Amino acid sequence: MIRGNYQAWSYSSLDAITRDNVQDLELAWTWSMREGGWNAPSPIVHDGVIYVTNYGNLVQALDGRTGDLIWEHEVGIEAQSYSGMSRNLAVYEDKVFLATSDARMVALDAATGEMLWTMRFGDNTQGHQSTSGPIVVRGKIVQGLNGCERFSPVGCYISGIDADTGELLWTFHTVARADEPGGDTWPFTGVRERGGGGTWATGSYDPELNLIYWGVGNPNPDYYGDLRPGDNLYSNSIVALDADTGELRWHYQFTPHDLNDWDSNQIPVLADIEWQGSPRRVVMLANRNGFFYVMDRVNGELLLATPFTATTWAREIGADGRPIVLNDGSKGCLPDPWGSTNFMPPSYYPELGLFYLTARETCATYVAEEPTFVPGQSSFGGVVFIDGDQGSGALRALDVQTGDLRWEFPYPSPTFGGVLTTAASLVFAGDHEGNFMAFDAVSGENLWHYQTGSRIWGAAAMTHMLDGRQYVLIASGTTLTAFALPGQ
Repeated sequence: MIRGNYQAWSYSSLDAITRDNVQDLELAWTWSMREGGWNAPSPIVHDGVIYVTNYGNLVQALDGRTGDLIWEHEVGIEAQSYSGMSRNLAVYEDKVFLATSDARMVALDAATGEMLWTMRFGDNTQGHQSTSGPIVVRGKIVQGLNGCERFSPVGCYISGIDADTGELLWTFHTVARADEPGGDTWPFTGVRERGGGGTWATGSYDPELNLIYWGVGNPNPDYYGDLRPGDNLYSNSIVALDADTGELRWHYQFTPHDLNDWDSNQIPVLADIEWQGSPRRVVMLANRNGFFYVMDRVNGELLLATPFTATTWAREIGADGRPIVLNDGSKGCLPDPWGSTNFMPPSYYPELGLFYLTARETCATYVAEEPTFVPGQSSFGGVVFIDGDQGSGALRALDVQTGDLRWEFPYPSPTFGGVLTTAASLVFAGDHEGNFMAFDAVSGENLWHYQTGSRIWGAAAMTHMLDGRQYVLIASGTTLTAFALPGQ
């Protein structure tokens, strides 16, 4: 499954590639993905077959040994969509599931690529889209939506879908309705139609608690808050939902009444750790607002919140769980709308207790303007000016007990590459300049590097073992590249 497990660790127990031999990694094969738009897939491997999604709702099955095509199925696009991009698939039993960019769920036969069924989980005429795929839990496909910044009476939500039949089982609306808990955080004077709350990054799942953890996007309109006084729940939040019913168990809002597009579509990472001498089930999330959070995933109690970038917006979270804002933008630059990190997967190394992420240091000025609203169209409430001379990035390793920085590797520009760790004490990551690299997980020493020729965007590397040979795969531009040790 995407990121290796339900807990979203982006960590592998494979250890054939080590710190001592990683410098010998060589090109095993490459596969040219479809051109025409963004490609940021996270491949899934099952029984030696690699399943990967391409731009334009094209699903391909590749031979894991050679990269040769086994089958492909082009679902196509029924209506114009934002990008035609899909970041990941789900594999369950004998089916491959694709959430299309125009908000359909498609079930394909994993052996042949034949379409088994399709259903629509969003309304593309109202601007609904999908750029990330689902997870499958207890026979249910769980899927989010984006395109929620468009003026629409439908709103945005997370869906539960029957994996066998495609029947819609439940929905959770991310903009609280007037008669629901959180409804009083919106004025509801025509705002419901433009509420936002996109859910476009794939969440995580705790099988024992039967809870799904999902990030929710920004309120709408962006940047201009006068039309939506209040905290605007459940925007900029993590929500914990009952997997059987979609019922909300708890939530935590990272950035109330967001004015900077710092949505919370980052990856919730689950772990069982010792916390201050006692075992604790936690969820960890590095947020776009620049803070690293640790919460109790049973009840949402905040355990830790500490900044992981140099942002001057806020440097601490108050006793009420809300950020203490120091700089509203009038005292210097703020993180840009892409934030201090974004949807690219972080990684958790359980034996080391370290959380690895791509951090972005940026400088932006926000100018709010009252927007106009046109059905089906975006309605940004202002403009943003970004100082390109002050931008940089870094791969950072954080101590999950304290949030303290253990080490970092600087990148020359703000970067969107994800992170993979392996049990051989390796970290794989890439930058905006196209460098795919391996690092020592303890010290941060750069051990190996390969220039892919295109930026590493959104995706993290994945690794798998086939015929006793460990492969590492990374998507870059329109190329999927596999690496392995010679003669392994």
